[in-house]
Amino acid sequence: MNHQITKKLLFISFGIFCFNSCDIIWSENEEDCLIQTGIASWYGEDYHGSQTASGEIYDMESLTAAHKRLPFNTVVGVKNLDNGENVIVRINNRGPFVEGRVIDLSRKAAREIGILTTGLADVELYLIEAGDAELPEDLSCR
Repeated sequence: MNHQITKKLLFISFGIFCFNSCDIIWSENEEDCLIQTGIASWYGEDYHGSQTASGEIYDMESLTAAHKRLPFNTVVGVKNLDNGENVIVRINNRGPFVEGRVIDLSRKAAREIGILTTGLADVELYLIEAGDAELPEDLSCR
């Protein structure tokens, strides 16, 4: 089995384990892996079925997200600071391209952390798994 398939199977297995849990915990000490804070937004139907920057087809019902600089396939925990809800997503697209926003979530991820109606939330991003390239220095675990 090649490396990419193995990596995807591990991610899917990890996702099933975590997403069936009531309280997702991604680190013993979350502060050690905090990589960024800012505003999250979400994108959905207008982009559903279109090609992402990584080459994948965007599925608004997957747990994915867009980030300006995190490497593709980086897995991050997103914590909504307004309500304490959290979700784990994989970076597969670029964006958001609105000043002040740090991550664009899929519709499913937005639903998981309770921002479908508000559209925005203050969030913290935690590194779960490094992606296809080295993290930018300013986005490394603090």
